[in-house]
Amino acid sequence: MVLFSSSRLSFHLLTQADAALMLRLLNEPDFIANIADRGVRSLTQAQQYLTGGPLAMYRQHGFGMYRVTRLADGVDIGLCGLVYRDYLGKPDIGYAFFPEFAGQGYASEAAAAVYAYGKNVLQLPEIVAIVAPHNIASQKVLQKLGLRKQGQLQVPGEDKKVDYYALPTD
Repeated sequence: MVLFSSSRLSFHLLTQADAALMLRLLNEPDFIANIADRGVRSLTQAQQYLTGGPLAMYRQHGFGMYRVTRLADGVDIGLCGLVYRDYLGKPDIGYAFFPEFAGQGYASEAAAAVYAYGKNVLQLPEIVAIVAPHNIASQKVLQKLGLRKQGQLQVPGEDKKVDYYALPTD
């Protein structure tokens, strides 16, 4: 079932049937380098990750990460959605795509569609983003949305800082 769509993409709630997609995506070198190594190495672990992550997020907050499918051929190209992190206190937009779909504008299109869905349908008052300081491509996606870097945050329990993006207040 399509939750919402953009000109080239459709967005779907994740289910346990997406375990293989999740396993592959979580082990992509770019995902590990730019987001984190979640330590998911088997289909069983991917199912557990889905249960404790995206599926729990849907139940608790009414939003989460969505499977992104290309409308032209029905191919799953990655994930994009909204994540609630306690240390941010508000939803942030996130995305991860398979490398063969990079450089085609899908991340920007997906992020814009999720942002609009969050604001217009879910009526979220604010949507922010975090990004690894070295991830220039993702920074450009966030800037296209109108978000601007507001500073850096220390990720609780981790030895890393992330750039924090939000709408400018001036």
